[in-house]
Amino acid sequence: MSESALQPDPRRWKALIFIGLAQLMVVLDATVVNIALPSAQTDLHISDGNRQWVITAYALAFGGLLLFGGRIADLWGRKRTFTVGLIGFALASAIGGMAANTGMLLGARALQGVFGALLAPAALSLLAVMFTDAKERAKAFGIYGAIAGGGGAIGLILGGLLTEYLNWRWTFYVNIPFALVAVAGAVLVIREPVGSQNRNRLDIPGVLLVTTGLVSLVYGFTRAESAGWTSGSTIALFVAAAVLLIAFVLVESKVKAPLLPLRVITERNRGGVYLSLGLAVIGMFGLFLFLTYYLQVVLGYKPVVTGLAFLPMVAGMITGSTQIGARLMTRVAPRYLMAPGFLVAALGMLIFTRIGVSTSYWELLPGLILMGLGMGTAFMPAMSMATHGVKPQDAGVASAMVNTSQQVGGAIGTALLNTIATSAFTAYLTSHHEGPEQLIKLQAMVHSYSTAIWWSVGILVLAAGIAFTLINTGRPDAHQASAADSDELAVPVMAH
Repeated sequence: MSESALQPDPRRWKALIFIGLAQLMVVLDATVVNIALPSAQTDLHISDGNRQWVITAYALAFGGLLLFGGRIADLWGRKRTFTVGLIGFALASAIGGMAANTGMLLGARALQGVFGALLAPAALSLLAVMFTDAKERAKAFGIYGAIAGGGGAIGLILGGLLTEYLNWRWTFYVNIPFALVAVAGAVLVIREPVGSQNRNRLDIPGVLLVTTGLVSLVYGFTRAESAGWTSGSTIALFVAAAVLLIAFVLVESKVKAPLLPLRVITERNRGGVYLSLGLAVIGMFGLFLFLTYYLQVVLGYKPVVTGLAFLPMVAGMITGSTQIGARLMTRVAPRYLMAPGFLVAALGMLIFTRIGVSTSYWELLPGLILMGLGMGTAFMPAMSMATHGVKPQDAGVASAMVNTSQQVGGAIGTALLNTIATSAFTAYLTSHHEGPEQLIKLQAMVHSYSTAIWWSVGILVLAAGIAFTLINTGRPDAHQASAADSDELAVPVMAH
């Protein structure tokens, strides 16, 4: 590479502002609609059966197409992909805001997912190729990690404010100014390093197999909620997902220019990051969902108050990410940040298993703070490790894998934990008949949430175990500067 390509981009910190803004918009959208959903459901007469599709349509399109989006960013140029993703996302949001019926709303959500799948990997891989100095990279990923972790909770607050003081349609319209500012910033500030593009042809069979495989997997979990785990349709979807994803791995190992070069995921450190992060997000999404319902339905909080109740968690995430994670990342091996981070988050969740029909907010507060601190600390090194030591030409697809593990984890988490909560609710009602009907119903709800949260605790402990066992590298940025410009994978070579 030329000497100029080795020099860090002088406008990289300005670029981070706009990349962060775009990432915030995408992450917000995973939760901002949650709080607005009851109002939108009433307004558009969406049936209870179709309600969850407002969430799932976004997650399916996003999770299913992320690898494709990551490869497009590598082939087409990250800046161009980033800009197209932003413009498309803004248009899809406008359609969502104007939705006149269920079909139009679900279509807009799916379209948001499609453009989000272009945008998210392009944003993360731009960071990976623009920040080459170890200390700077740690700081940049700290800020990005805080946005990725805290954005979901900020979405709940914003969703509450917009729904209560304007109306649910503004949870869509709010994306438009975000996108326009980020597009202007991208055009004026972002410059892609020379020679970091991947000129290979697109692997169409890989795209089709992985997209249909991931969609089948997430849809399988969604079907389990309504049809049950043992129904023919649920089992068929899981079998189809397994067959398609195995076929995808086989195709990737044979084709000349694979969509997902297997070297990106088979390196144990990155594989460990994708797996542990996906599991942690499964646990975390469940919490967002149940805590939102618990605060609104059981404790009777208004949407705005519910959103604000999550603020200590956001503060914890930002502190964990920028003060603990970023400061220790260049000094401590990532597994010593990720595993304890997930365990601290699990400890916070453990507090939520003790909820009752009249629990005070002050009893929940320590759990929210611990949850935020733990997740913030763990997200930080995870974001950086995910693109650690990959060839620049693979940066987009490695970034897409982080987002894929988060989005697929979120979609699976919502469906899986919902299913567990629903059966716990039914079981409680069946076995408890004494007392006022309304009280028993509330007790059943609380029981169902705490049952699902116990599962979340277990999933987070498992994520900590995987992070500690698989991630065995030293400091994540010890040789990052050379790795970013080398055509070899700068990772420890495993003895065969």
